[in-house]
Amino acid sequence: MRVYIGFMADNINSVFEHELKRLEQRVDALVRVCDQLQDENRSLKQRQDVLTAERANLLQKNEQVRARVEAMIGRLKAMEQGT
Repeated sequence: MRVYIGFMADNINSVFEHELKRLEQRVDALVRVCDQLQDENRSLKQRQDVLTAERANLLQKNEQVRARVEAMIGRLKAMEQGT
């Protein structure tokens, strides 16, 4: 009977160790995924910052062009009224 109990205890320990290793592998995989997501998130934030700056620059240029066109239209109307 003691041999059988010892065998069962060894078997239970073996199953426990196998499950523990499987859990460890899953945790390692999750850590890798988290690291990848953090890298991707950092990269996306940097890209967003670049795009936001580009957008602000384009809006500023657009406003400058609008002001120049409005000024030209004003000068053309003044010239038209002068003749």
